[in-house]
Order: sequence, then structure tokens, then C-alpha cells
Amino acid sequence: MFAPVTDAWNSLPATAQDVLWFVILLLPALITGLIVTRGYRPFGLVRAMMWRYRWTNALFVTLIAISVGIGVGLIAQERGLRKGTARAAEKFDLIVAAPGSEVQMLMAAVYLQPVDVPLIDGQTYDRIATHENVSLAAPIAYGDSYLASPVIGTTPQFVTHLAGDLVEGRMFASMGEAVAGARVPLKVGDRFVPAHGVGDAAEHDAHEGHDIAVVGKMRLTGSPWDKAILVPVEGVWAVHGLASGHAPDDAARIGPPFDPDYFPGTPAVLVRADQLWANYALRSEFTTDKTMAFFPGAVLAGLHSMLGDVRQVMSVMAVLTQVLVTAGVLAGLVVLTRLYARRLALLRALGAPDRFVFSVVWSYAAVLIGAGAILGVAVGFAAVGAISRVVTARTDILVTATLGWPEFHLVAGFVSLTVILALTPAFMALSRNIVTDLRA
Repeated sequence: MFAPVTDAWNSLPATAQDVLWFVILLLPALITGLIVTRGYRPFGLVRAMMWRYRWTNALFVTLIAISVGIGVGLIAQERGLRKGTARAAEKFDLIVAAPGSEVQMLMAAVYLQPVDVPLIDGQTYDRIATHENVSLAAPIAYGDSYLASPVIGTTPQFVTHLAGDLVEGRMFASMGEAVAGARVPLKVGDRFVPAHGVGDAAEHDAHEGHDIAVVGKMRLTGSPWDKAILVPVEGVWAVHGLASGHAPDDAARIGPPFDPDYFPGTPAVLVRADQLWANYALRSEFTTDKTMAFFPGAVLAGLHSMLGDVRQVMSVMAVLTQVLVTAGVLAGLVVLTRLYARRLALLRALGAPDRFVFSVVWSYAAVLIGAGAILGVAVGFAAVGAISRVVTARTDILVTATLGWPEFHLVAGFVSLTVILALTPAFMALSRNIVTDLRA
């Protein structure tokens, strides 16, 4: 019986479904308003009531707005963070590393969270780099830093793959040169000495005498790599007293091909194939007892599915918050109607129909709720902007959250539920004793 309706619904564009769902959620409030106010014009009196206690009403609206804004802001922020993390990983087709935790290597190779892991040796790297289906095999060597910026050893090809053409300067061409991410506080021409390690445990004098000059700046990528300093992987090996990856007669060379006999090892290798199907073949081929190959996007999708439970928890918390706010709104409306008890009793004593008084009280409550919800949407927009900036600064992942249809649906549901429950204070106002209120 419902198959034609389901088919018709599924045939609609996503935007049309969202709009219709918003209307459906808001429809109970609209129908209630039409029924309650039918035949009466209560809004002139409501406007006078709003102005008479304007500061109390403004406080009431503000409290509703803050609650609604925080609820929708948190849900939108989770979606923005999900998109930001996915955007940061989109350049990493396939990662090959020593066997271990895929999540750990995802955090290290993509999001630059330092971890101690075994290295891939020269023979293994050479087998990856010379594979007929591999178009890019870039070593990713980490462990050094400068201030809050990790210093990453890699190849010029990886820099171009990650960020495209440089926004300023040129590509590094020797061991003493570097390309800085867009958010690194270094300019082209600046020099620095890397520290061994990251964070509080870094040894700042371990690489004295190994000055590095910044010769280029990358474009903004919206990922933690914006705060990274990229240097030739040969330079990372050299400052640690290791071979340069090339034979002694070619030791000044930068970039591939590398000599397996002089390849000191690398924690991870970014692998890219020209054909999509080849990536799956490469993952299967390089998943061995010596190497682990994985798609960062697939691992991230698994993490996102786990975060889906977190989103559900956040949604439930938001709904519970709205329920508590609804209870507070109803309690507040009961208090506010007492402010107008004498005026309402006077209306009833002068012969105003009970339905008119009922419509005045309900309309007054509906205006407060509607104004608070609309202002709450504005608060939500401001909240997601502020929270996005904080999250971006803390995680180095560009988060650009904004309110979407799920948040508007939540607001519409809140408005409908609350204005229907606002019928209770209106009934309570009619149940009050006229004589007692007139004498008050």
C-alpha cells in the first residue's frame, strides 16, 4: 500500500526531500496556530504584551536562542570535522608501511602524528617504486621538527602531488633546502636548524650545523601539511648520519631513483597508480609479511562509521537538551502568564470569549518560541564559525562547518513540539479565578 508513496518519495531530488521534510516537521505548529487563532486577531494585544515586559521577553527569547544555537551548532560541527578529515586524506591514495596498525600509520603519514614504527628497507622500497603500475612512490620520513612544525623528508614529486605548483619560490634542489607549508611562520629566504624529535622531548641542539634554507612556500591544502616543512628525504638521512639513498659517486642527487643498497629506510611510502584498478592490485600485492598496504580513505571511513555512533549520541544529547529547554519554556510561560493575570482577568470580566483569551496566551507563547528559534539559527551560524576556527587551529585540519538541513529539521521539530505543548499554559490561564486575579 505504501509502495507508490515510497517510490514517489525516492524519486524526488535530495533537496526536495529535505524541504518537504522541513515542512512536514513544521506543519503541526502551523495547523495548531490556524486552529487556535481562527476567527480572532490576537496579535495586536500580543504586541502590547511583548512591549510591556520587553526586557523579560528578550531574556526569555535569548535563553531559547542559546539552547537551540548550541544544539544545532554541535551537530553541524561534527559533520564539518568529518568532511575536513576526509579532505585532508584525499591526496593519499595508498600507503605502504611495515606491518602494524593501519589507524596508527594513518595518523602518522596523513595527519603527521609522530609514532615509532619499523622502517621499510631499500629492497622493499625498490620493489614498490619500480613496479610497472606505480607512477609515484614517495618516501615519508618524519621525526624532526622546528618549533611546532614537523620536518618531513620526501621527494619533489610528492610536494607537487600534495599541493600543486608552489605559491612562492621554487622547489628544493639540495639537502640544505626546504619548502614550507602555507601556515608555517617562515618566509622564503629564512633559515632554521631542525630539532631531533617533536614536542617537549625534542633535542634542539642535536642537529647544530645543519642549517636549512626555505626556498619555497606551498599552497594551502587544508590539512596538517600546511604546518609542515618539507625537505629532501636525503637531508633527513644525512643529518642523522645515514647514507643518502644514492651511491657515493652520486651522493648529491635529490629524488628518485634510489639505490637499494644505500637506502636507509622510511616509515611509510605514498603510492599512486595512474589507474584506479591498479591501486587495488597494488594493495593486494604489497600486503605481505613484510609490508602493510592500505587505503587511508577506507580506514578513515571505518573511523567515521565509529564516529557515527558519536553523532547519534550527540543527536540524542541535542534532543534531550531541547526537551529540557521545552520543559523550561513551559515553566517560564506559566510564570510569564502570571504577569498578565490581572489583564487577562479584566478581558474575561469585560466579556471577552475564553477562546480569544486562549488564543492571546498561546500566540504570545508562540511568538516567543518562534523568535527564539529564529535567533537560535543565527546563534548556530555564529557558533559553527567560531568552533570551526578553534578546531582548525587545534587540529591543523581546515574545518568549514555550516548549518544544513538536518539542523533546520531539528529546529522545526523543536518549534512544533514546543508550540503544541504551549497549549498547556493557555489552558492554565483560563483555569485561573477571575475575581482573585482582579483583586491581586
